Amino acid sequence: MATLYHASFCPQSRFVRLILGELGISPNLVEERIWERRRAFLELNPAGTTPVLVENEGIPLPGAGVIAEYLDETRGLGMGDRRLLPDQPADRADVRRLLDWFNGKMFDEVTSYLMTEKINKRFMPLEQGGGAPDMAAIRAARTNIRYHLSYSDYLLADRNWLAGERLTYADLAAAAQLSVADYLGDVPWSSHEATKHWYQKIKSRPSFRPLLADRVPGMDPTLHYADLDF
Repeated sequence: MATLYHASFCPQSRFVRLILGELGISPNLVEERIWERRRAFLELNPAGTTPVLVENEGIPLPGAGVIAEYLDETRGLGMGDRRLLPDQPADRADVRRLLDWFNGKMFDEVTSYLMTEKINKRFMPLEQGGGAPDMAAIRAARTNIRYHLSYSDYLLADRNWLAGERLTYADLAAAAQLSVADYLGDVPWSSHEATKHWYQKIKSRPSFRPLLADRVPGMDPTLHYADLDF
């Protein structure tokens, strides 16, 4: 049995949930509020960040990248042409490059601001940084997301998926980041038709359905959040 320590609107956690969904694995989900620094969780991951995967009471696997590599090494070959990390070294390197872009650069420039300011601060004590959102940070995220959407448009100009002709980790990472911003209504879809069409495809996959059911207490999603044809 796999247990995933996650936060529902942590995009790296969502990325891992999408991978597990594509692999047909239904983990036991344990929600973590990382600012609480729960002792039992810190023993699993001293960095205090989500996600962390523990499979069959084995060693804890902290971080989206570590988990993705582990799942490919343990399940990838059995996926055949549905493998989420390609077989060839150059193709694998390109997917890893895009993983770094979306889970690293996009998170740092967009999603972390939106997640922290609009969601986490609602539940954090004042002494731990909770309270009113920083509107300057939110404005920065709304500006920066256009750059990332334009890059996705560029990648999709001559590809079916972000890293080529089949679904890979790159698509799941990008979709996880965008799903958080989309819940909050901060994705200017009308200016980025290529990325919107791609997102509609990935949003309709069975692995995505659990994410669309997530809700922030006291905060409804944008009206089209769960609409597969928005």
